[in-house]
Amino acid sequence: MADPAAYCRNNFTVGYGTDTEQAVQFAKGTTTLAFKFNEGIIVSVDSRSTMGPYIASQTVKKVIEINPYLLGTMAGGAADCAFWERNLGMQCRLYELRNKERISVAAASKLLANTMFQYRGYGLSMGTMVTGWDKTGPQLYYVDNDATRLKGNLFSVGSGSTYAYGILDSYWRPDLTVDEAIDLGKRAIYHATHRDAYSGGINNVYHVQETGWVKVGSWDVNDLHYLYADEKAGGPAVKFADAKMAKAAWE
Repeated sequence: MADPAAYCRNNFTVGYGTDTEQAVQFAKGTTTLAFKFNEGIIVSVDSRSTMGPYIASQTVKKVIEINPYLLGTMAGGAADCAFWERNLGMQCRLYELRNKERISVAAASKLLANTMFQYRGYGLSMGTMVTGWDKTGPQLYYVDNDATRLKGNLFSVGSGSTYAYGILDSYWRPDLTVDEAIDLGKRAIYHATHRDAYSGGINNVYHVQETGWVKVGSWDVNDLHYLYADEKAGGPAVKFADAKMAKAAWE
């Protein structure tokens, strides 16, 4: 092929609503978020994958476990994110073997940004967050397919991110307790899935600590809808339903 980049631009359009006529469509449409607080970092994602108006899957694992201290999130093309973040895991492991120490979050995000820079113009679709805990403490970076790399305290990526930002901007604060932070992550994803047709399924929540990341649990957003509706109405079933869901998540 004479010009692979031009072929990708003409045949692998990645904008929302622009790829419906293509033979190959990106599996995209999501809500992912992560934020720092005094007790670490919360990562919260949905699990729906869409191809145009078609819901391709409700069980996509959008948190990539790079190593026991590093997490990545998926938004954009599912294959692009899954492949290149697993490739990042390989690069991080090679760094450890060469340097006899764990890679920093800043260096890991830079490796991914460098890879994306090499493939600019080739039609990749990626909007990821790289987060973890290193010698400098909890760190959070945003990296996309244009090799943009941003450091911050709070990010949300995907088609439902505007709705998630509405909740995060209203209720996030650095002195949240762990339970409050987990609840905020769940609520932000729920409200995004409620308003965004391309987000939904299961809400997976991770907590990054000094000892590494732990998976807090998984909640069906349909269950969260009725839980929060009952809570808003002041119903008596709130505590029972929340306890039941928490128990089911841990089992």
